[in-house]
Amino acid sequence: MRRKAILAAGAMVLAGAPLVAQSDQLVQTQAGVIVIEEMADGLDHPWGMAFLPDGRLLVTERAGDLRILAADGALSGPVEGTPEVFAKGQGGLLDVALDPEFNSNRLVYLSFAEPGEGGASTAVGRGRLGNDRIEGFKVIFRQEPKVSGANHFGGRIVFSPKGKLFLTLGERYRFDPAQDLSNHLGTVVRINRDGSVPPGNPFIDRADAKGEIWSYGHRNIESAALNPHTGALWIGEMGPRGGDELNLPQPGRNYGWPVVSWGRHYNGVDIPDPPTQPRFADAIKYWTPVISPSGMVFYTGDVFPEWRGSALIGGLSARGIVRVMIDGQSVTGEERILLGARIRDVEQAPDGSVYVLTDEDDGKVWRLTPRQ
Repeated sequence: MRRKAILAAGAMVLAGAPLVAQSDQLVQTQAGVIVIEEMADGLDHPWGMAFLPDGRLLVTERAGDLRILAADGALSGPVEGTPEVFAKGQGGLLDVALDPEFNSNRLVYLSFAEPGEGGASTAVGRGRLGNDRIEGFKVIFRQEPKVSGANHFGGRIVFSPKGKLFLTLGERYRFDPAQDLSNHLGTVVRINRDGSVPPGNPFIDRADAKGEIWSYGHRNIESAALNPHTGALWIGEMGPRGGDELNLPQPGRNYGWPVVSWGRHYNGVDIPDPPTQPRFADAIKYWTPVISPSGMVFYTGDVFPEWRGSALIGGLSARGIVRVMIDGQSVTGEERILLGARIRDVEQAPDGSVYVLTDEDDGKVWRLTPRQ
């Protein structure tokens, strides 16, 4: 897979219309003109990515394969040792993350839709990366229960500063169970790296609740990242017809789905807005029309100094990156960086450039850098 500059579909900053013609290979942003470079193509709906210490990139494909992209653009074949996945609809192999102590233990974590009795549910497991294969992969957590259907698996993995693992879980398009603490549907869970329940989880002492649950009342969370300046977890949550949300999930809080939402049901039926029922935690920000958030990173590099401290959120229906400026727990601004493709994940490279994955049959890895 050779590198090449790609055709940009145009760009829009918050205040204006598209600034770049379709024949250009550049995109105008508030940080200046950026170049979009294609690092790899031919991927089957790539979903998650993580950089190895040596600069290579792990990339998951929703159909079930894990690939390794070298710095020179060479793409490996499927890595052996990955789990069997439920590769239907939105299900499949999802996120990938390195253990906080990867340099010493070589552990890689994978989230995926796991088939089983009753249907499928989201699971996460880990194994050691050795000789370009995953050795000894073992599931450490399974969402309960498994249900039929192929929607809303969530699946983002984020490690806290203390090494706890956050996993985002969709409500599997089942609506009401997101309000029921006796299951994991529509929740953010927090576990130890071996899958055990850590002390301090809000429902650990309740017999009627799953001890892994951190927050609940969520719909489908495919976007999550840790703010390195505050240590707080942020999530981007897909709404129904309107009402995508940016949330700061707090321990024990209920975020209201499906009782309240800033969106409407797909059949047009209205849903009460969150402020009408103050017992539910409200979003920090919401989007209507939706952006379909998937993937997120807080930018900390030097390549784009204007982006430092911003959350870069992949937009599926937004077809680009949504840059959200954040001050503490408040959103202070937004910029749309249109890339002309469904963006599934966003990651900061070790050199400070930004990588994105395009969600398509011929999925691509793109690298964003400033024009020199």
